[in-house]
Amino acid sequence: MNISTHITNPLNAAHVDAIAAVPGADEATYCPLMPTFGAPTTMFVRGQGSELWDGHGKRYLDFLCGLAVTGLGHSHPEVADAVYEQARTLLHVSNLFATSVGPQVAMHLDHLLGGGGQIFFANSGAEANECAIKVARKWGGHGKHVVISAFGSFHGRTLATLHMTGQPSKHEAFQPLPEGFRHAVWADVADVERMIDPTVAAIMIEPIQGEGGVMPAPAGYLADLRRLCDERDLLLMVDEIQTGLGRTGKWWGFQHHLADGVRPDVVTVAKALGNGMPIGACWARREVAAAFQPGDHGSTYSGQPMAASAALKVLQIMQRDNIPAMATRAGDRMRAELLDVPGVADVRGTGLLLAAELSAGNAKEVYAKGMELGLVTNAVTNTSLRIAPPLNISDGHITEGIAILAQAIREAQP
Repeated sequence: MNISTHITNPLNAAHVDAIAAVPGADEATYCPLMPTFGAPTTMFVRGQGSELWDGHGKRYLDFLCGLAVTGLGHSHPEVADAVYEQARTLLHVSNLFATSVGPQVAMHLDHLLGGGGQIFFANSGAEANECAIKVARKWGGHGKHVVISAFGSFHGRTLATLHMTGQPSKHEAFQPLPEGFRHAVWADVADVERMIDPTVAAIMIEPIQGEGGVMPAPAGYLADLRRLCDERDLLLMVDEIQTGLGRTGKWWGFQHHLADGVRPDVVTVAKALGNGMPIGACWARREVAAAFQPGDHGSTYSGQPMAASAALKVLQIMQRDNIPAMATRAGDRMRAELLDVPGVADVRGTGLLLAAELSAGNAKEVYAKGMELGLVTNAVTNTSLRIAPPLNISDGHITEGIAILAQAIREAQP
């Protein structure tokens, strides 16, 4: 392929102001960023709570939270103060030495996950899942290394997590991908069981498939996977990167299935953990984490103090304010108001991770019209909008946002 004929990402209006002060910017004809995200139509310059503003001063309501990241809203003052103080105190010493903040975050997370585990800190959800893959392989031993995940899942963009992601259309351009991953039909326990052989070490599952269209695991599904893992000596690994930390109305998505005995062996978390600061974590039961020895895994920025200070403050605020309860109440209100909107055929999801299924099946058009009107959502499929606002969103902002969505549905082309 002649790469020169496929150059994309021309200089976009959303980037012009950002690079105007850079020497040579007046000669630029293309965006200096790799074309991995496509050309943005909007550049945001400020955020506060559930609101965003672009460079022209236009206000938007944020019903997406940077893909379920800013769970406490934009520019939360307590988180900002914690980051500021840590930045003026100590930023980095590497993991050759200890720092004080990371162990505190780990204790909070272990407590929220029921105790009895240990934490590895990463910089993102994909890296947290990389850790989960490696601990499963080390725990399983040579020859027992395969991870089974579900079609429609999303677990990251590194080569390994990309293959664990159950979206074959994303795989082809990067073949050959690392060996050791199989995909079963979502919510089909028999299909999972059919794939289990002596090479399988673990099953990785999302309690709600976010990228798959906000598809909650049906009743009994996670319990059946737990049973299979117990019977076949496998690890049950739960990807809580989008669903964790109150998003679904409980601390963790798997906790909606606790009555069925669902307790995972490995849990990964990121997104809301830093409220915008890049941090992720992989938790494993101590017996599983013991498979790791010094040198088996690592990261230069693992538990980096500034990101960890943001995470510590986020966890303290979430526990103090009972964020899961807030998400449950707000989610119930949002679901009820969405169902009253003409053109919304159904609402899926739990807490404040919802999908509005549109009667006209024109999610991309409704998303674009919503942006024009000042509402940020996400056309997660051709027929549905993903809605994931701050967990502490006000009733007034819920009602205002739903009114904008109703107008967008009326005005969008079917």
